[in-house]
Amino acid sequence: MNWKFIFKPSSCCCSVFMTTRTKTTSAQYVASRARDPTFEKLMEKYKNLLKVVAIQDLILASSNPSSSISLDFLNRLSQKLHLNRGAASFLRKYPHIFQIFYDTNESQPFCKLTDAAIEIALEESQAIKASMALVVDRLVHLLLMTPTKSLPLRAIFKVWRELGLPDDFEDSVISQNSNLFRLCDGHEPNTHILKLVDIVPEKYHLTAAVENWRVTECCREDSHVDRTEIMFSFKHGFPPGMRLSKDLKVKVKEWQRLPYVGPYEGIREKRKSKAAIMALEKRAVAVVHEFLSLTVEKMVEVEKISHFRNWFEIDMNIRDLFLDHPGIFYLSTKGKTHTVFLREAYERGCLIDPNPVYEARRKLLNLVLLGHRAFFSSSPMIGDANQSKVGEFRGKE
Repeated sequence: MNWKFIFKPSSCCCSVFMTTRTKTTSAQYVASRARDPTFEKLMEKYKNLLKVVAIQDLILASSNPSSSISLDFLNRLSQKLHLNRGAASFLRKYPHIFQIFYDTNESQPFCKLTDAAIEIALEESQAIKASMALVVDRLVHLLLMTPTKSLPLRAIFKVWRELGLPDDFEDSVISQNSNLFRLCDGHEPNTHILKLVDIVPEKYHLTAAVENWRVTECCREDSHVDRTEIMFSFKHGFPPGMRLSKDLKVKVKEWQRLPYVGPYEGIREKRKSKAAIMALEKRAVAVVHEFLSLTVEKMVEVEKISHFRNWFEIDMNIRDLFLDHPGIFYLSTKGKTHTVFLREAYERGCLIDPNPVYEARRKLLNLVLLGHRAFFSSSPMIGDANQSKVGEFRGKE
């Protein structure tokens, strides 16, 4: 679906700027699309959080008795972790999260987590364990969106954090639920396929998030929606300052009325007519909408979701799909990656319906934003990492 939209001129502009979506997505179009300041500010915060999380995971996975990793090791990973000025410079920006110390036995500096960071990591881990039934449910629904009811394990590894899976999900989720999941050898070396068992319990209702929204909209006391209008609709909310042309309003209305093929319904037939192509596009929107709804933070890197494209039978470029539907998705290009948000799930940069895992992650984001502020070496918040807490997090000591 091609979009044509108009931006409201700012006080420093004297003309209206118009951009037309074409079949091919270009870097020029991405740069000139309608920006949403709220999501852009959020991604500005997330850029360094992603680096912090990567280092935190390395520390927590370390077999070192002191639960630490050497700065030399981190420096060797600087390029991969995008630490442009080296590990030490990055770590010193976040004294509430990382503590650098000199190990006399190794004769080199090491890094470990502060008490505050360990508390947050433990809180997130406990929140995931407490929601294990929901974790299993997410994985079941993800597999049910594929015609073969199966996915390569490596694709799921790409989004384990986004889905709120524990880092040992092969053992704690897949092996512990053999009545639901089965691991099979793939057609390639060292490749495993995760499949659903033949019979899935009836408790896993195949109702998509968008369908629940339609029911809620129709049942509201102050609802004035036309049920025939909303039958196949998705919730829309365009970026501030984006004024829709009459032509676009008509196209949006027509698209909303197109028959809806749910994410858990198979493709009946693939025809090349215009109507069939538009129907396939709407199904693709339904699938990625449901995928984002299953994630903990209702956001995911475009590259990661692209790994599922063929398995979901989406025959179009995923990034183009997000750009073509700015009322449903928001694509941010901040940082080194492109990230897509489910627009309806957010308000003022926060989830409207938060969950315990999301709330724990926001606490870590708050420490990232704190930087050097309110930092005192005598503060109990940032003292030496308590080894009993590390042991409790790992479950090893």
